[in-house]
Amino acid sequence: LLPKGELADGVPRMWTTQRAERRVILYRLPIEKSTKLHRNDDWHRRNNIETCIIEAIADVLDIDPYDLAPNRYFPHA
Repeated sequence: LLPKGELADGVPRMWTTQRAERRVILYRLPIEKSTKLHRNDDWHRRNNIETCIIEAIADVLDIDPYDLAPNRYFPHA
C-alpha cells in the first residue's frame, strides 16, 4: 500500500490509523526515505522504525507515545 496523501505540514504519511477498527497501516517506503538520521547505522534505523510504530499505536489508542512505551520511546535518538 501507498499513503493517500501528505499531512497538512507537507510531511509524507508514515502510517494511517483506523481507530474504530483499532488498526494501523504502516508505509515502509516513507518511513525509510523521509527520515533524516543523524547517524545512518543499524541501531538508528531500527530505532526510527520502532519510534514510528510506537507513535502510530499511541495514535490509535489516543495516548502519549511515552506512556505506551516509556523505556523504548526515543524520538530523537
